[in-house]
Amino acid sequence: MQNTRLQRYGAQALQRLEGWAANPWRRLSLLLIVLLGGFSIGASLGSVAGALAFLDPLAALLCVGIAELAIRLRRPLLNQGGDRLSLGLLDMARIGLIYGLLLEGFKASV
Repeated sequence: MQNTRLQRYGAQALQRLEGWAANPWRRLSLLLIVLLGGFSIGASLGSVAGALAFLDPLAALLCVGIAELAIRLRRPLLNQGGDRLSLGLLDMARIGLIYGLLLEGFKASV
């Protein structure tokens, strides 16, 4: 493949983000932002699927597929050496999504 500027920029994006997040406070704030973003996506997905009752099986399939994909992407990131910011971001997004879905499920049952 041709090595374009967009490909080089995309390959360096994670390295730049890891360099920016070398400060522990920046890393913590980035992980918290991803956690809350995953939570809001999970909560909104649960709310929309609850309001449109015919989309429940499709939303459940989508959520299980996203969680399964995140779990399968975790294995290569564990074996990768160096900074594990990408692993932390993936875990926080997954935890936030599942927590948002669980909270919506508990709200619906009350």
